[in-house]
Amino acid sequence: MIAKLSNAGVTSEMAYAAGVASIGLSVATWLLSKKKESAGTDRADRWGLFIGEWAPTFFALGVALRLEEGAE
Repeated sequence: MIAKLSNAGVTSEMAYAAGVASIGLSVATWLLSKKKESAGTDRADRWGLFIGEWAPTFFALGVALRLEEGAE
């Protein structure tokens, strides 16, 4: 799968950038949910955590892609 991603043009820098972006998006969704929804802090926390859990996956993909780039 990593080789296919690499062949499709996905780089480790893209995966790292997606990880950083997901952290920012996590904070943004938490703030927006807290201010715009009447459900309160509980739902805002769930949204923030849901998006925030993407970051480690993107960083792990970045590491795998970096190893794949070094193997070529």
